[in-house]
Amino acid sequence: MPGRFFLTSPMAELAEAVGAEAGPVAEEPPRRNVAPGEEVVVLTRAVLARMRWGIIPVGRVNARGRPVMETIVNARSETVFDKSAFTGTGRAVVPMNGWYEWTGETRRKTAWRIAPKGGGFLFFAAIMDRWQGPGGIEVDQVATLTCAPSADVAGIHHRMGVILEPEDIPLWLTGAEEVVAPLLRPWPEGRLQVARAEDVDWGAP
Repeated sequence: MPGRFFLTSPMAELAEAVGAEAGPVAEEPPRRNVAPGEEVVVLTRAVLARMRWGIIPVGRVNARGRPVMETIVNARSETVFDKSAFTGTGRAVVPMNGWYEWTGETRRKTAWRIAPKGGGFLFFAAIMDRWQGPGGIEVDQVATLTCAPSADVAGIHHRMGVILEPEDIPLWLTGAEEVVAPLLRPWPEGRLQVARAEDVDWGAP
């Protein structure tokens, strides 16, 4: 929704697709298995950068006033603008060529690879924050947003990432909450290809 994803296209190709400078991520190698907690390529205001995938909301509280302790990899789009844990977060986009889901029982799970039909990129809506740790450590971090699944994905998972049309990226990054709310919906049916991911080395990034 996603739990892991892949980004294998050259960074120059990605930069051209989003109208940004590759800059510090220009030498990013192809990655077939990106996991939570790792650094990922992120677009923020026409700048490509690296951030940790997973927000540690230090200093944030939930609706009951209790500290939020868990690392948030995916945030529900239906409540992202309402939860106090996300107050003050910025917006970003996580580009990928596709992502993975699993079905079946433990130890007998089937891995599925979801990608756009015809290839290319998917642009996932995300929120970003900066974690300030002991000794002045600062880490930029990001969490992808999820929504109900499209018909393409519903058979393997009850959620999917919020995917943006390329032309909607500037609006998502800068628009008011009420203006971007309509963007937080399932990807149209028939635009994703789902196939078994039998050739992926799950121990490698």
